[in-house]
Amino acid sequence: MSEGPAGGGPTQRQFVKFTFFKIDPSWRRITPGERDRARDELCRSVESFGDRMLVRSYSLVGLRGDCDIMLWQIAERLEEFQALATAVFSTAMGPYLAVPYSYLSMTRRSIYRTPKDMEADGSAADARLRIMPGESAYLFVYPFVKTRPWYELSKEQRQAMMDEHIGVGRRYPSVKLNTTYSYGIDDQEFVVSFETDSPSDFLDLVMELRDSKASAYTLRDTPTFTCVRMPLPQVLESLGAPGDAALAVDGIDGAGQGAWAPVAQLADVPAGSATVVYAGGEQVALFNVEGTIYAVGNRCSHANGPLAEGRVEGTCVTCPWHDSKFDLTTGRPVGGPAARPVPTYRVKIEGGAVLLAPGEVEAPARS
Repeated sequence: MSEGPAGGGPTQRQFVKFTFFKIDPSWRRITPGERDRARDELCRSVESFGDRMLVRSYSLVGLRGDCDIMLWQIAERLEEFQALATAVFSTAMGPYLAVPYSYLSMTRRSIYRTPKDMEADGSAADARLRIMPGESAYLFVYPFVKTRPWYELSKEQRQAMMDEHIGVGRRYPSVKLNTTYSYGIDDQEFVVSFETDSPSDFLDLVMELRDSKASAYTLRDTPTFTCVRMPLPQVLESLGAPGDAALAVDGIDGAGQGAWAPVAQLADVPAGSATVVYAGGEQVALFNVEGTIYAVGNRCSHANGPLAEGRVEGTCVTCPWHDSKFDLTTGRPVGGPAARPVPTYRVKIEGGAVLLAPGEVEAPARS
């Protein structure tokens, strides 16, 4: 455990996994019915992990020759990754899948201070312990290793070069960086991933970073993966095969999207309390406000603060890190630095269980 921001509880570090799959060409030679059944089984299998870890799916079809699919996984325990891998390879698609690349890492606080880290409550540094993926269309991923001479420099010399490096990144606000650490648990030192809607901004950022002094101490930063975010059913359809319907790139919903899923027992969320659950591979905060259950995305849209640990007044919750305030019924910010809403979920109670479905809240569920 690592200590959270002042006045808050401990913040759990996360394990992060990037698994790249390659489909065997023989997949395209089986009958359309067999492919449909195999795809459905794989989607159901991956979806079943959505209540215990975060899973995002991406397509690399047509962008690289050595991999087709990527699953970005974030969990509290290493064993979750093993269980998911076993489930994937146990499906009818398993015999057709190979894993040419796999990267394991963890979150941790950086030893290099940024302007945000100078804030009195230390919450910006603490935010590095939790990853909350945004809604960007593209993810760029690569492993990263520094040279040995980098570690021979003094901390002051490295901080000065990182200040320049960070300054370049701040000129590209459309690109969000997630840095995770692999020292001792995988072959690389870091895995970096960049979320953006603008590949051109990412390209320009990388080109500009090449001119920074820190770049001279890079030993390896390849292979680089350009990943297009898609619901898993659409990712699997993008593999293509004779007899399959043409892929509609826009407007395809994920399998099960909109379906109700049990996430907790009502007894686990007594009046006046909050808890964190997983739904559809996303982290969700449940609040019981005078017998009414509300569900919103757990991470503040400003700096990923844990809303489940926030202060509730009426039907609003205040983030414990920077005092952004959100309306629990709409997810919209009503105060503080946050400008973007957080996701909301429909809630219903059945047989003592709390069920969630994505979408705008029509009427809060009463216990």
